[in-house]
Amino acid sequence: MMATEWKKVKLGDLSKSIQPGPFGTQLHSSDYSNEGIPIIMPKDMVDGKIQHSKLAKVPEKHIDRLSRFQIFQGDILVARKGDVRKCVLITKSENGWLTGSDCLKIVLEKEYVYPQFIYYQLKSPFIGKWLETISIGATMPSINTTLLSNIELSIPPLATQQKIAGILSAYDDLIENNRRQIRLLEEAAQKLYKEWFVKLRFPGYENTKVVDGVPEGWKKENIDKIYNIKYGKNLPTTEIQSSGKYPVYGANGVIGYYNISNCNQKVVLITSRGNGSGDVLCTKHKESFVTNNSFIVLPNQAYDYLQFSFIFGQMKSLDFRTIRTGSAQPQLTNNSISMLNIVYPSKEIIIEYCNIAEKYYEKIDSLDSQIQLLQSARDKLLPRLMNGEIEV
Repeated sequence: MMATEWKKVKLGDLSKSIQPGPFGTQLHSSDYSNEGIPIIMPKDMVDGKIQHSKLAKVPEKHIDRLSRFQIFQGDILVARKGDVRKCVLITKSENGWLTGSDCLKIVLEKEYVYPQFIYYQLKSPFIGKWLETISIGATMPSINTTLLSNIELSIPPLATQQKIAGILSAYDDLIENNRRQIRLLEEAAQKLYKEWFVKLRFPGYENTKVVDGVPEGWKKENIDKIYNIKYGKNLPTTEIQSSGKYPVYGANGVIGYYNISNCNQKVVLITSRGNGSGDVLCTKHKESFVTNNSFIVLPNQAYDYLQFSFIFGQMKSLDFRTIRTGSAQPQLTNNSISMLNIVYPSKEIIIEYCNIAEKYYEKIDSLDSQIQLLQSARDKLLPRLMNGEIEV
């Protein structure tokens, strides 16, 4: 493949249209509902994929007037505000969904370009840095249709675009396969926890008496007696980088990177602010930085035999949303958490459970490590393919 076969073309010349999602009077927050057509926001765009959970929706009665904002397979969405490097390629699973107000929809001329290739172009480090450079605003970077249309891309013949996209998508397919395995393992671990500690079908339950509503040998304790639950550290968004040594965990998982860590082990987190406050997640790295948008959950010294698998299962079984404060901005506080009482099983049962459940999480950690290696290999390969350095 010769570099002379590649042409510099503006994204706007490769597109049928580039437009923002509905805003202002076109769509009100009062139009949202629990059922209907999903709307994709930047928060739903994670690792180049659309997270299908916790999506905002509008009733189907609105679809006619909002039809120009619908997306279909082969379209590309780019975040208009915030992390302007975010982009996703729409699959058939999202056909007919809607563009969120903080996204830009790209409808490509598929006769000349292969959508998956353009998606990988937009994800390349060069384009990502360029988007950050041209974005408007210091506190909240943003781009518009004009800025996005003027991005200059290097485009080879269509057949070459398809080959390059095929090479990179092979990495993404392996990554997605690992993620599917992780989801199944997480479901298995949670199912085991519920079976033993919610349905109370733990080993030997048939011969265990129930005293005061709990199995004999179990007890009801204040959550503060068992766990040390504390806020993460404040970290200005200006110090969060797109790449770096340690991942930064915010309210929605990894939000960037920082050169210092404040957590040197895999831990359970409870998000503390916003509509997602009360969600339970975990760090997936040995070292990371946790912001004050989340609580870090660790066992107190007397309970240091508690392992991650039990802590995660117990926190997931609690409904922290019922103790949130604030209406405009829901929030979880130390005071509200400290009022909770929890059922605490016998030490012997917990250890027996951890001996089984930890194996699930060891496999999850191994798959996570494989994902990180695959992502690193793909990201190193991507710019070399995109500038014609590697022949395909």
